[in-house]
Amino acid sequence: MANSVTHTLSTGQERALEAARQVALVVGASLFVALCAHVTIPLMPLTPVPLTVQNLAVLLVGLLLGSRRGFAAMALYLIEGASGLPVFNPTGPGGIAQLLGPTGGFLMVYPLVAFVAGFLFERGAKTFLRAAISGLVAEILLFAGGLTWLYVLTHSLAKAAYLGLYFFIAAEIMKVMFAAAIAARWRFGSAKQR
Repeated sequence: MANSVTHTLSTGQERALEAARQVALVVGASLFVALCAHVTIPLMPLTPVPLTVQNLAVLLVGLLLGSRRGFAAMALYLIEGASGLPVFNPTGPGGIAQLLGPTGGFLMVYPLVAFVAGFLFERGAKTFLRAAISGLVAEILLFAGGLTWLYVLTHSLAKAAYLGLYFFIAAEIMKVMFAAAIAARWRFGSAKQR
């Protein structure tokens, strides 16, 4: 009987430690994205949408943490930002106003972007090509959300594309490649250590 009680306690403690580890990963990932949001190049007066490292961080969160934890981390990030914590890009108004502003469409789809990147990457060999395709599909979703919101604000598809796409294409391709390289290397290194 003492053995089964000890085993139950041990199993309970292991589950609690694993739950704490998962929570720490999600919270840490949301803070990582917040830090990357502050690495920015404002493109005013060309567009109110700044060039940030934030999208790279969202891709990395999805690719490295997977679909569920990536989604959770980005949902937490949005909650942090909506509540007024300084996690969004500092050139914006912050809080709910930032979610309703020109960058709102990009921000609102972050949980889905991380989910899609993670979901696609989880389903096969953890290669650079798979990570790059996963990141590219996630980026297409990101820009679909961002451009849709800009269209709602401007009532012009041409204006939305000008403000939210043209200035970013080259940088986003580099971010996808960089995220894919890190994810493939990270997963490869993890697999070798087992």
